[in-house]
Amino acid sequence: MRTFEGDYDARELSFGIAVSRFNGLITEALLSGALGALRRHGADPDRIDVVWVPGAFELPWAIGMLARSGRYDALIALGAVVRGATAHFDYVAGGAASGIQNVIAATGVPVAFGVLTTDTLEQAFERAGTKAGNAGERAAMTAIELASLRRKLGTGQLLAPGGQNGVET
Repeated sequence: MRTFEGDYDARELSFGIAVSRFNGLITEALLSGALGALRRHGADPDRIDVVWVPGAFELPWAIGMLARSGRYDALIALGAVVRGATAHFDYVAGGAASGIQNVIAATGVPVAFGVLTTDTLEQAFERAGTKAGNAGERAAMTAIELASLRRKLGTGQLLAPGGQNGVET
């Protein structure tokens, strides 16, 4: 049996990031966390593009445009949807998640889902770097790993016997 895993080397990789402008204090912190993680792992700032959209519901459209461009090894979706007193939260959060899943299925481009869905603004701030780590940073790490794995699987190394990318067990 061979096992394949991605690594956390972002050198030579290209990333697209779509960010929701709604709840901007939160999403700016998520973006800062994502960019910091990409830089720490060797990503070239010239190979990172950031696209701003009005809200989380628009993220699937932007992610789809980025994925279909063929320019990126992986994408990152960042947003914050905070529950209110109406069903709006369910439609926006569900639409963002299912729309992004559809893009992944249609294009094969990995997308890291860094969209917070919280009950309160306090919970959102906690997940944007104050208490519970930064979800943008975690999304970037996921994107790096998936981009690396995609390259390993997509270059024929999956079919090569042994080799350093396939670990015999």
